Amino acid sequence: MAETSIKNGVRKIGDLARELNLLRSFLIGIAGKDREGNYRPEFVRKILGAAKEKGRFLFRNKESFLSRLQNK
Repeated sequence: MAETSIKNGVRKIGDLARELNLLRSFLIGIAGKDREGNYRPEFVRKILGAAKEKGRFLFRNKESFLSRLQNK
C-alpha cells in the first residue's frame, strides 16, 4: 500500500514538473509580445536570466556611475 502511494506521489510530482514547464513556456511567450511585435524566445530567456543575476557593480551616487562609464 505504501509503495503504491509513493509511486502515485512520484507520478504527481512528474505531472507538476511538466505543468510548470508548460506554464514557463506560456509566460515567456506572453512576456515576448508587445505592440511592436514578438520578441525571439531566446532573447526573452537571456534577458530573464540576466535579471536574476546579481549586479557586478554597486553605484552609490551619480558620480560613481558616470566615472564607471567614462572608464570604459
